Amino acid sequence: MGIRELRRKIEKERKYIIQRFIKQRRRNILAKPGANEFIIVLDNLSPLFNIGKIFRSAEAFGAHEVHVIATEFFDPAPSKGSFKYVPAKFYVDFDDSYNNLMDRGYTIFTMEPSKGESLYTLKMPLKSAFIFGNERDGVSFNWEKINGIEAIHIPQYGHVESLNVSNVASIVMYEYIRQHGKGLNP
Repeated sequence: MGIRELRRKIEKERKYIIQRFIKQRRRNILAKPGANEFIIVLDNLSPLFNIGKIFRSAEAFGAHEVHVIATEFFDPAPSKGSFKYVPAKFYVDFDDSYNNLMDRGYTIFTMEPSKGESLYTLKMPLKSAFIFGNERDGVSFNWEKINGIEAIHIPQYGHVESLNVSNVASIVMYEYIRQHGKGLNP
C-alpha cells in the first residue's frame, strides 16, 4: 500500500469516526448523572483511543459526568455503548470547566506521576473532580498556578513513571468508589 492509499484510508476512517461520534453525541443528550458525585475531566486527550475507554469506566463506576476539553470529537467505539449513559460536557479550554467545578463546590485533583499525595492515603471529598491530561504532554495548563487544584499520584514499583491514562482513570474511579461508593453490593 502506497502513501496515497494509506492517506485515503486514514481519511475515510476519520470521517466514519466523526459520523459515529455525531450519532452517539445525540444520544448522550439524554444521559443522566451517575450515582456518585465524582466528575472526570479529560484535558486534550487524543480522540482515537482513550476517551471511549474512560467513558466505559465512568459508566461502570457511576460517574456524575465527564468534562471533555479541547477535543472536537472522539471515537465512541471503545466505550462499548456507555457514552450514551454518562453526561458529557464539552469545553474549548480548561478555564470554563474549572469555573464550573469551583462554582459547584468541587475539590479538583490532577494526576502527577511523582507529586502530591498518594492516591491511597488521600481522603477524597464526596464532590471530587479528577483531571487527566494528554497522553504525551499531560495537562494543558500549569496546575501549580491555579488556586484549588491539588496533585495526587499512584505509587508504582517500576521505573516507568506513568501508566496509560485510561488505566489511571479506572484506578482513581475505583478508589473513589472504595471510599464513597453508593448502591454497590460488595
